[in-house]
Amino acid sequence: MSGAEKGMVDEFLEEIDPIVFAFGALLTAGVIVGFFVNQALVTEAIGTVYGWVVTYLNWALLVIVFLIVLFLLFLIVGPWGKIKMGDSDPEYSFLSYFAMLYSAGFAAGVVFWGPTEALFYYDNPSPLFGIEGGTGEAVPYAIQQTLFHWALPQLAVFTIMGLAISYFAYNYENVPLRVSSALTPILGKENLDGPAAKVVDILAVFATIGGVATSLGFIGSQFIAGLNYQWGIDLGNVGILLVVTTMTLLFTISMVLGVDRGIRRLSNFNMILFVILMVATFILGPTLFLLLLGSQAMGGMIADFTSMSLYTGTGSDGGTGWMNSWTVFYWAWALSWSPFAGLFIARISKGRTVREVAFTGIGATSAATIPWFTVVGGTALQYHHTGVADFSPVINNFTPEISGFILFDAFPLGTVFMIAFMILVTTFFITSADSSTLAVSMMTTGGKARPSTINRVFWGVVLGLTAAILMIIGGEGGTGALQDAVIITGAPFAFVCFAAMLSLIKDFGSSYGRVLLQDETVLIGSSRTSETDSPSGPPGTVESDDD
Repeated sequence: MSGAEKGMVDEFLEEIDPIVFAFGALLTAGVIVGFFVNQALVTEAIGTVYGWVVTYLNWALLVIVFLIVLFLLFLIVGPWGKIKMGDSDPEYSFLSYFAMLYSAGFAAGVVFWGPTEALFYYDNPSPLFGIEGGTGEAVPYAIQQTLFHWALPQLAVFTIMGLAISYFAYNYENVPLRVSSALTPILGKENLDGPAAKVVDILAVFATIGGVATSLGFIGSQFIAGLNYQWGIDLGNVGILLVVTTMTLLFTISMVLGVDRGIRRLSNFNMILFVILMVATFILGPTLFLLLLGSQAMGGMIADFTSMSLYTGTGSDGGTGWMNSWTVFYWAWALSWSPFAGLFIARISKGRTVREVAFTGIGATSAATIPWFTVVGGTALQYHHTGVADFSPVINNFTPEISGFILFDAFPLGTVFMIAFMILVTTFFITSADSSTLAVSMMTTGGKARPSTINRVFWGVVLGLTAAILMIIGGEGGTGALQDAVIITGAPFAFVCFAAMLSLIKDFGSSYGRVLLQDETVLIGSSRTSETDSPSGPPGTVESDDD
């Protein structure tokens, strides 16, 4: 071993947090080994716990995510928005910051589900609205539901974690850049290396690996489905290995290049291609229909936002099941991504104000997401409703991976659009996997902002292997079981995100002044001023001195 290689190994061994690293790696390996030993038993066990979570904790996820959205909206317009993350200037331009935040968060999912999701709501609308599926009346409600699921709420859980981690890491001395730091006022600054903080960081590693590996499996399946749909190429298990290995290699290269040369440049490319594909679809698609549809769906989402956020399906046939299958699933999925997305947001937010982070996290990103789902999803919906394209295989067989190819096949130069779509899905996922691997590396080093190359490559390989093995040995059941496992790990993070919000409220109120109550307010008990100290008699009276 050369001196340079020995130096890299020594750096890796010195930087890792042995407890978080070991438990994170062992938990991930345990899932893989469990599938090898007895896949049916593991799948059944995960399914049982998943059923318990969505039965007893569904209401909590809905309420917590709704409160977080309200809090972030308040930060955008309220007095606490001017608080700054540290004393330095921002490291990146606003456009690069936005592109990285969007690409690292959930943009791969936005692109994947863009042409698909509204089709399912068109066929089976939310019981909240009481409309019949497959009708013209269901069209705007389908887009409205899609916008609701992919705009403010999912983005909010990423943003609240990013705000809490960055605020305490950059505004307090000796607070590391890691997930458990979001709970500094609750855990105590002196306990950030204690057992409770370790549990939070271990769960964060496991949730991140599971969430990203599952998404990589979906993206890989979409890529393979595209090859099979357009060119009749069926690669089987070899194709899965080839696609996942290639993606792993690409995001590992981007990751090793670092944030400046890797993630930032690829994120900027993603946003350019994203806008080009969306604008081209808008021009070639039913342009006037999309304008009318988008206006109505946006208005409906704003008007019904509270009822959609807190709808539990109580009292309606199939309402709770529908809500668990869609809204609760999406919230839990987003929560499982919140540790890594929040940590990455914190990594790039130094020098920003609370208002900037909150606005970019839920405002600017929603402004990019809403047009995409309106244009791409609305075009697919209109084509299906009018018979221009047939998405029945997607709806009947629940095969969302082929929707984009059916849509763009109906366009002039359809092959060009399909290739661009495949590139966009892949590059968006590379930036998500890249940033998540960086985040896991930071988690397992105790918060080091620039982990060693060996550490980052190790977790990149773990991500790729987890996705490839689960896709091959489990097929649809394997990825479905891991998807359930991610929801199981995501549910606890609803309470972590809620605690992070309370931590911010507590610290902002004590350091920068309360908003609702005056600083001297006593919530419980008597006033600090005793009755004996108060003047006798009514105010303004003057004692007589006649005697």
